[in-house]
Amino acid sequence: MRFSQIIGQDRVKDFFRRAVAEDRIPHAYLFTGIAGVGKTSTAIALTMALNCRQPTGIEACGVCPSCRQMTGGNFPDFISVRPDGQNIKIEQMREINRRLSFAPVSARYRVCVIQQAEAMTTDAANCFLKTLEEPPAGNILVLNAVEPLNLLPTIVSRCQRVPFQPLPVDTMTEWLVEERKVDRKRAAIAARASGGSPGRALQMSEEVFFEKRKSWISYLLKLPVLSKGDALTMAMDAAVKEKERGSDPSAGDEPGLLEMLALWGGWFRDLLIVKVGASDRLITNMDLRERLNEVARSATVETLMASLLAVDQAARDLRRMGNAQLVMGHTVLCLQRLCSRHT
Repeated sequence: MRFSQIIGQDRVKDFFRRAVAEDRIPHAYLFTGIAGVGKTSTAIALTMALNCRQPTGIEACGVCPSCRQMTGGNFPDFISVRPDGQNIKIEQMREINRRLSFAPVSARYRVCVIQQAEAMTTDAANCFLKTLEEPPAGNILVLNAVEPLNLLPTIVSRCQRVPFQPLPVDTMTEWLVEERKVDRKRAAIAARASGGSPGRALQMSEEVFFEKRKSWISYLLKLPVLSKGDALTMAMDAAVKEKERGSDPSAGDEPGLLEMLALWGGWFRDLLIVKVGASDRLITNMDLRERLNEVARSATVETLMASLLAVDQAARDLRRMGNAQLVMGHTVLCLQRLCSRHT
């Protein structure tokens, strides 16, 4: 992954172009932005550019020994740390500190990427803070996080922040069509549903997502006719099923329930758009327009807004609490009450 292969993020590229040209590389960066928007790809591209033997500005050659090692995934001076379960633990940070205490194996710079840095426990964050305060020479630390407010202020203050922006729908649609050979109609739906994340858009362009989308929306449409007991059973089944599914958040894949809640939020936003008569270009689920029209006719703006807020709150509770069954049970009963007129 070189800088020329990263979709969009022109401001980020310009920032590193100037930094490399002026040889002003700080010891720590904080990359912020939604999953799948290019944070890890940029860390890889930066590692290649700084250690390439024949770079052109920030563009690595791609053929020298270090570039080939990075491309092959066996570059000894690139370290990626991911949560062990739900958290990054102090034992992981101690091991990183130990490895960073030695000089890079063969590179000019060793780059260590902390994926989902907000998942560090308090002990792990304090342990890592010592490394930030006295960084070993020849090491660059990259923290990937969605929101800096979820990190210790003392960590944020010691890093150069680099914000990554969601990409425009048209940019992602063209990329999916031209580079990934995705059908244009499917590409447009995936790009709209992705929230500006190319990684998510690519995953959502696959058939399996469209099958899940159909199933997840059917959950919502069934709610008004279910008993409370059946609605709770549906919520529990969804929680268990999606927990077993597995995911790789660093690659842009959110845990299943968060992905489902994001799709539910998109459905309620579409209903609001139809209800208030806004432009069709804003609608994500264009292929379901007829069903949207039917549901929107019997809904009110107030209940749609309340439903959207309930889904957003559920996503935040799920990230904070992690108790999927409790969160989903409460949310489904709330939506059942609100959706009782959406038939």
